[in-house]
Amino acid sequence: MTKRHLPRAVLLCAAALASCDKNTVQDITGPLAASRVKFFNFGVSAPGVNFYANAAKITAITSGTGTESTNGVNYGGVGNGGLYSAIAPGQYTLTGRIAAAVDKDLPIATVSATIADGKYYSFYMSGIYNAGTKSADAFVVEDPVPAQPDYTAAYVRFVHAISNANPMTLYATIPNANDATKVDTVAVGTEVAYKSAGAFTPLAQGVYNLGTFYAGATTSAVSRTGVSFLAGRVYTITARGDITVAATVALDNTANR
Repeated sequence: MTKRHLPRAVLLCAAALASCDKNTVQDITGPLAASRVKFFNFGVSAPGVNFYANAAKITAITSGTGTESTNGVNYGGVGNGGLYSAIAPGQYTLTGRIAAAVDKDLPIATVSATIADGKYYSFYMSGIYNAGTKSADAFVVEDPVPAQPDYTAAYVRFVHAISNANPMTLYATIPNANDATKVDTVAVGTEVAYKSAGAFTPLAQGVYNLGTFYAGATTSAVSRTGVSFLAGRVYTITARGDITVAATVALDNTANR
């Protein structure tokens, strides 16, 4: 090899070595799993958890040191910042497991679920955490998000996650567009029992006051004011908490799309 070819040879060897370096960016392109699951910690007094599908950890929180936080998803929180997690279709044992160092990875809420191809689901830790048995309720509902978005309306549904509350109906109230002295009230689906979800109901875009009512009641069991629904978006309103402790009760608003 002549001297004038040496620089080129050195460069080629360096490039080859760089491609073998352990820090090289890997090509991970490929199709994502077609199904989706969103994870909620709505178990009153439950510790922070990470969520698993079988043995695979689906949600976790990274600390400022680059290691996994021991906080997990706390009560009232949603895994992965409220986003859906991709998952392959199949039969799963979905669990919420303690994130703290004490009882690390102990399952405290478990549901067996069949995840169908291309469908969306939500997993809820719910009810009231039992510190003695280290357990909470849990359930899974399908999120049948409309395939074709309707940009003239918002779609809203109600999920009931309060274990000690009777079946309830969610109502949405908004000022009448033609008469400022009146309001329009719409039932968001029908009555929903604990661990169940209502149907997605179209609502006009606007800012609503929400309330859940027992059959025949004139006073709301749980309420929330000033909730914005945008046309073309899909939302889930979930009742969570201990119905006997007002400070724990709330209506959570999460966008499905």
